[in-house]
Amino acid sequence: MPDEDVTRGHGPAEHAAEELFRARAARFLRRRLDPGAATGLALTVALGLILAAALGFGLVSEMVTTRTGLSRYDASAAAWGAEHANPTSTRVLTLVTWLGATVTVLSVAVLLGVLEWVRRRRLAVLAFLLTVVVGQNLIANTVKALVDRERPPVPHLVSTSGSSFPSGHTAAAAATWAAVALVLGRGRPPRVKACLAAGAALITVAVGASRVLLGVHWLTDVIGGAALGFGWFVVCSVAFGGALLHFGAPAERVEAKEARLSGEPPATPPRSHPMPDPRRERVDRSDQGVSAD
Repeated sequence: MPDEDVTRGHGPAEHAAEELFRARAARFLRRRLDPGAATGLALTVALGLILAAALGFGLVSEMVTTRTGLSRYDASAAAWGAEHANPTSTRVLTLVTWLGATVTVLSVAVLLGVLEWVRRRRLAVLAFLLTVVVGQNLIANTVKALVDRERPPVPHLVSTSGSSFPSGHTAAAAATWAAVALVLGRGRPPRVKACLAAGAALITVAVGASRVLLGVHWLTDVIGGAALGFGWFVVCSVAFGGALLHFGAPAERVEAKEARLSGEPPATPPRSHPMPDPRRERVDRSDQGVSAD
């Protein structure tokens, strides 16, 4: 009986298919990590942030429903805020918490969007900001209705409505002020963009802390709200094309727009080298072998 061909199933056609698959996989990874491509590094990072925010929100939700993890610190945080409250701190925290109120974030979104329309006759920024503000509000209120968590049993130093989880003020602050930082940072130097992003994060933390110290939210409420709001902001940023704020905008147009806003000449994109075709290489090697004979 002849020996079984151990290479059966791995002939020239199969090897060619494997090489083609590896080439396509390498090309796909390069595009995902290419900062000059519309679906390159920026989109990859954005999708990673969306995944991280979704996982964070899911973990906090699990902690809330099972009363484990960070939820063990909810009662102590609420009690500390109630014990150390005084008229001065209450007034300051009330002012801070207004940075996440619906009327505040909606007013900021409309004002910034209208200013952008007056300056450039473009409604893309207004549409982007309204999508961020209205979207996070609808999502947060839907989750509130589904979870239906009671608020902390401590004196509420400001008026409240609805359920406790997640914190609507914190979600609004995380989504809206990040969007404002993105809009204001277009065409600015990296240092200015970093300062705007840090300012947006600081406002979110301040609003979340104010909600806990005012006795109207648990600690996990504000953490979940921050994850929800930031995640929705990133989703809207991807949908509107990042800094250019157009649906499906290529990275080249984003960079050109950034250059026009900053007054700097657009950078010349690096020339990409095409992937070698394994089939062409095999043909070339076979031709060389024939010519050598």
